[in-house]
Formats: sequence, structure tokens, C-alpha cells
Amino acid sequence: MTTIDIEHLRTWVGRHETRSEVIAPVPATLLAATLDRPDVSTGAGDPLPPLFQWLYFLPVCPQSQIDTDGHPVRGGLLPPVPLPRRMWAASTIDFRYALAIGDTVMRRTEVSAVNLKDGRSGPLVFVTLRTSHTDSQGREAIAESQELVYRHQPAPEDLPVPPKAAPCDESWSRTVIPDPVLLFRYSALTFNSHRIHYDVDYARKTEQYPALVVHGPLSITLLLDQLQRELPERRVTHLAFRAVNPLFEGMAFDLCGRPAPDGKTVRLWTRDAHGALCTDAIARVE
Repeated sequence: MTTIDIEHLRTWVGRHETRSEVIAPVPATLLAATLDRPDVSTGAGDPLPPLFQWLYFLPVCPQSQIDTDGHPVRGGLLPPVPLPRRMWAASTIDFRYALAIGDTVMRRTEVSAVNLKDGRSGPLVFVTLRTSHTDSQGREAIAESQELVYRHQPAPEDLPVPPKAAPCDESWSRTVIPDPVLLFRYSALTFNSHRIHYDVDYARKTEQYPALVVHGPLSITLLLDQLQRELPERRVTHLAFRAVNPLFEGMAFDLCGRPAPDGKTVRLWTRDAHGALCTDAIARVE
């Protein structure tokens, strides 16, 4: 079992990076096409839809510094956690002002916490990042807290965790069957070279998944897109989500939503073909 020097990893707390970038129209246009949203305007001055900010400030990693899993080698901004699997576990995001196409935006990302916990199959290391997007008027437009989790590969003798059943009382749902083209396009748009999303042999043999894995950010992007299709007059001001179980290429899943009686919040979730809860989220709208 890997020994985790958590005190060494905690010396990364406080590390940060700040970058400036123009919100160019092309990435937003391409994601709108990927989502089949020809109604999304991406001209100069148009508001950037929620979660489209993930298309910008992409990691610029030389090919020589890519690890065997397709991620950048450990170290740099993120601590060198000696566990092979890295997953985006959860995020909480406040959408205070819409970023605009053509605007120059400053993004600051800081490691705010590193914690060690015991899991069923060994240690888990949680790394929390806090990210702030400041627009050209000096306003904090988007504030996000993101949690990454690092863990061992499961051993053959490990018993799977029984999945949690998803709700069945949705107000709307849409079935999606993710194919390799969808996963490839999202990987390209986000410059994500993690091999579980495009290299099926690696996903199956090395990380022991049954098929290519749907990106967690893509799952929540599809959920939020469906909310905006259902409630086009409402603006999302806050989103909190967590990944519960993975979704896989070729395996159908449902995008579900149910507004609260007061109309101020909407619960969103993905449900796989076996009825399991895979992504769980709450959005505030106004």
C-alpha cells in the first residue's frame, strides 16, 4: 500500500496561478454545436453560457511532460499525490455576472486544502481548488470551489460499492447515448488528454472500466443545458454538483430535472440504464 506523506502534500496549500485571456468566440461556438444549440449566440458582447468558462484557460503542458494516463505529470500547481486515479469529484460555483465574448478575463486558481481520508480500498486524497474569474470591469464574475480526489486502482478482489438509486420523480428527462465522437469533441474542446475518454484499451485494461468514461464536466454541462432548454427564461446563479458513479460510452443515461415548489432551485441528476444515480446537482435560478 502506498505511503502518503500528507504533510508534504499540504505544503502545496496556498500555491496559485493567475492568467489573463480573451474570451474568444470559437470555443463557445464549437461547444454550442456539440450540444446541438444553434440558438446560442457567440458574437462579440454576447454572454457566455454557464460552464462554458471551462473552455478557456486550458492547461498548456508540453508533450514531454505528459504522464502515462494522459494527464500532465504530477507537481506544479497540483501536489504530486502518489495515487494513480484522479477524478473531478465535486464543484460549487457562483455565477454572479456573465462573462462576455470578447472580454479580457483574469482567472486565479489556488490550492486551498489537501486532505487524507480512508476509503474502502485504501487512502483517498482530496485536493480543493478555488478559482475566481474577474471580468474587465474588475468584478468577480464566477467563483468556483473544485474538489479532486485521488485513489488507488481497484483490485480484482475489491467488492463494488452498491450504487445508490436515482430519483424517479423528475419533471423532465431526456435520454442521451454518448458515443466516441461526443467524447472526442469534448476532450478536444477542453484540451483534456486523459486516456480514459478516448483510448478504450487503456480504459479497460489499465483503469478497469467497462468502456470509455464520459467526462464529469460534460455530464454536468449536459444537465445544465437541459435545464436551460426547459426553463429558457431563468438565469442560473449557483450550481453545486458531485459525481456519484461514472457514465460510459454507448450506455444510455437520462438527464433529469425537478424544480422546487418555490421555483428558486432545481434538482438535477443523471440516471443510468440500471436506475443508478450518477451525477447529483442543485441549481439556483432567478
